Amino acid sequence: MCDDEIHQGLVHDPSVSRRTFGLMGVAAAGAATAVHAQEKVVEKDVSVKTPDGVADSVLFHPAGKGTWPAVLIWPDIIGLRQVFRDMGRRLAAEGYVVLVVNPFYRAKKAPIVDGTFNFANPEDRAKIAPLRATLTPPNVDKDAVAYVAFLDAQPQTNKKAKVGVQGYCMGGPLSFRTAAAVPNRIGAVASFHGGGLHTAEATSPHLLIPKTQAEYLILVADNDDKKEPEVKDKLKAAFAEAKRPAKVEVYAGADHGWTVKGSQVYNEPAAEKAWAELLALYKRALS
Repeated sequence: MCDDEIHQGLVHDPSVSRRTFGLMGVAAAGAATAVHAQEKVVEKDVSVKTPDGVADSVLFHPAGKGTWPAVLIWPDIIGLRQVFRDMGRRLAAEGYVVLVVNPFYRAKKAPIVDGTFNFANPEDRAKIAPLRATLTPPNVDKDAVAYVAFLDAQPQTNKKAKVGVQGYCMGGPLSFRTAAAVPNRIGAVASFHGGGLHTAEATSPHLLIPKTQAEYLILVADNDDKKEPEVKDKLKAAFAEAKRPAKVEVYAGADHGWTVKGSQVYNEPAAEKAWAELLALYKRALS
C-alpha cells in the first residue's frame, strides 16, 4: 500500500555488499558461482532524457560482447538507492540489460533519503509526499516511453526480444502504466507488494490491462491482502477478461516490503522465492 496504515516500518539502506547480496541462503559453491557472475557486470550511472528533464538512473549489463533482453526497474517510494543498485546488478548477471530509475528526478536527485526512514514517523512521510505528487499518470506514461527508448538505444539490448518491467510498492502500478504506454515492447510485468493496482478511480492500473500485451506476475503481501482481500480476485477477473496470462499470488507470512533488503519486514526466504518466480517469468516472456 505504501500508505499510513500498511507500510514497511523502519527502513535503512544497508549498502549491501555486492559480494553477499541475496546469497546468504545459498550453498557455498553456488554462492561462489553467483558472485563470479555479478563481477562480470558493467555498472554505469546514466542520464535519461525525458520530455520533462533528465532522470538520473543506473544502467547494468553483462560484460563482454553480445545482446540481451532489457528490463526496467521502478523502485519503491524511497526511490533509487544502493539496495536497488544491488538488485539491478544481480539481475544483469542473469543475462539482462537493466535500467533502475529515480522516479522523483523532477524534484530531487537520488538518493532522496539519507540514512534511515521510518514510515511510522509522520515527519518522514511528509518528506516524500511532494515527491510522490510528481508521479501523475501523464508524467509516468511519458517517463515510461523515454526509459524504454533509452534501453532500446543501448547497443547491448536485444531489440528483437521483449522488455520486462518490475516494480516495488508504488512501482507496481507504475509497471502497469509502462506496459500500457509501450505495449508493443513490454512482454512481462512483475509487481512486488504493489499498492493500488485495483481501485475505483478512473486511473486505476487494472483498467489498462486490455491495452497491454504482457504476461503478469503479481505477488501480494499478506497484510495487504488481509486489508483488501477482494483485490486479488478482482485482479484475476480483470486479467481473465482481457485474456492476459497472469499469476496473482498472496505470499503468506510476508508483509508489505518483504522483497527489499533493509526493510524492517524483509523476509529473505520469501524474497528469494519471489526472485525465482521473476526469473522464470522473464525466461518465458522476454523472447
